[in-house]
Amino acid sequence: MRLPLVAVATLVATVSVTGCGQQSLPRPAVPRNLPADDRSILAGDWEYEDGGTVVLQLDAQGNGTYAYKDGRLETHQFGGGQWAGKWYQKENDREGSFHVKLSPDFTEGEGHWWYDRIGTDTKPSEKGGAFHLTRRTSVTSLSDTPPPP
Repeated sequence: MRLPLVAVATLVATVSVTGCGQQSLPRPAVPRNLPADDRSILAGDWEYEDGGTVVLQLDAQGNGTYAYKDGRLETHQFGGGQWAGKWYQKENDREGSFHVKLSPDFTEGEGHWWYDRIGTDTKPSEKGGAFHLTRRTSVTSLSDTPPPP
């Protein structure tokens, strides 16, 4: 899931431009009434950082998509602050697995990914890598802010 330099530059430029005129709100809190093994904790947007940033969009089961190489994620195990699953990239015909150790407040995590298949090669020698995840904070455009009373 490593990004080529051109893709990284494009993502950095996109993030820089889209950040203008927006104000970050405090990090979203995970509702305390959810058990620690409830996959809905994963729902929402996450920033995946591995030499560049890609936004992962996850549903209440921890499954979702990302734009890089028409990517898709599946959660296979979740609990005790540990998250594991599979990733698939249709555009370059690759798939692999990942494991993440989440922070106690479920707002970020440190993970590792690896290849399970590249094309027809089911025992690829290419190595994976480490990554950092951050739950994406809500942003509000300043133009969406209601006028003062």
